[in-house]
Amino acid sequence: MLVLALDTTTRAGSVAVLRDGVALATLTGDPGQTHGARLPSDLLRALDAAAVDLAEVDLLAVAAGPGSFTGLRVGIATMQGVAMANGRRIVPISVLDALAVAAAAAASGDRPIAAWMDAQRGEVFAALYDPSGRGVLVEATALPPAATLEHWRTLVDLTRPPRFIGDGAVRYASIIGNAIGSPVEILDPPPLAPIVGQLAGQLAFEHPERAVAPHAVVPIYIRRPDAEIARAKREDTRNAR
Repeated sequence: MLVLALDTTTRAGSVAVLRDGVALATLTGDPGQTHGARLPSDLLRALDAAAVDLAEVDLLAVAAGPGSFTGLRVGIATMQGVAMANGRRIVPISVLDALAVAAAAAASGDRPIAAWMDAQRGEVFAALYDPSGRGVLVEATALPPAATLEHWRTLVDLTRPPRFIGDGAVRYASIIGNAIGSPVEILDPPPLAPIVGQLAGQLAFEHPERAVAPHAVVPIYIRRPDAEIARAKREDTRNAR
């Protein structure tokens, strides 16, 4: 199976082309340019690097969130356009799931895996996984770092500290260290498009219904978009007058 995968949840993002789960080409974006300015040319460059024609692609995969709201919308819309033009289906993948799988692949062990993305506004998108990176122990939340760890303590035993991965963990490493009270392993996130593509290929094989029509791709926000929050505040202010 030939898969074209896209991640636009971070400023740089990435594109990958995979055949049967093996990356033929991986391209990391230029963080100095917006995703809107780089796409869909980045997809075409990745296909060229893999010596593959778009017509040969069997499946599309996209990182559906959480992440930058603008990045999510651009990435999903781009892949929806490609899917509609070429009669292909899309598998949306959680970025937190991809981070957890990346951590499990980077180092073996029996510790749980904490996937943390920087959500801005002093918060992190976070979820806790089993050591395989496949089983969710604590569902995703959008909370301040200290509140995230406190929430986890009410649900699981953190005596053996998790292995952390993601830009949120890197940014708030000191808070994690102070809260855990022991040496903490924090992994930098790799380009995620290859992992998004691998997960998508596996899901499409094991659960064909996860490969959906373009219009059925739904962003994973966890927290409401800033524009919605601002609109709600304006409405509350008007109602209070």
